Amino acid sequence: MMKSVRHILPIGMLFCLLCLVLAACAVAPSKPEAGYDPQTGEKAAQTAVSMIGRPYKYRGESPEGFDCSGLVRYSYLAAGVDAPHGTKELLRVTKQVDLKKAKTGDLLFFNERGRRYSHVGIYLDNELFVHAPATGGKVRKESLSDSHWKKSFIEARRFP
Repeated sequence: MMKSVRHILPIGMLFCLLCLVLAACAVAPSKPEAGYDPQTGEKAAQTAVSMIGRPYKYRGESPEGFDCSGLVRYSYLAAGVDAPHGTKELLRVTKQVDLKKAKTGDLLFFNERGRRYSHVGIYLDNELFVHAPATGGKVRKESLSDSHWKKSFIEARRFP
C-alpha cells in the first residue's frame, strides 16, 4: 500500500502544477490599443531628448536646427514613422487622447501668441515634454505644470 501512495503523490503534484500553468495561461493579457505601438513613441521621445541643446531654426528638421514640428518629424522618422512637418498637418494625422492617458511619445499641442495649434511638443512622462521653443531658443525639456504651458495647452494627440 505504501508503494501506491508514493506513485500517487508525484502524479498529484504534477496535476496541480499543470493546473497552475493552465490557469496562468487563462488570464487575458492587457489588450494593447489597436494600432498603437508604445515602442515607437518611446523611440521618438528618446530621439527628441537626445536633441536637447540643439538650436531653434524656422522650418528646421535636422540636428543643425529644429522648429517645433520639425523636431517631431525628425524624432518620428528615427522611430520609423513618416510624420509631416507642420502643426496643422500633424493634427490631421493624429487622434486626440486624454492627457491623463498620455503615453511617452504622444504629441502635445499649444496655443502660442494667440494662435491655436501653433506649437507642438513630445510628451515624455510625469508632465514633462520636449520641444523646440522659438527663435533664439534651444530644444529643451519643460513641465506642463509650469503656468505658461498649463495655460496654453490645448490637447494631447497620438499617431494611430
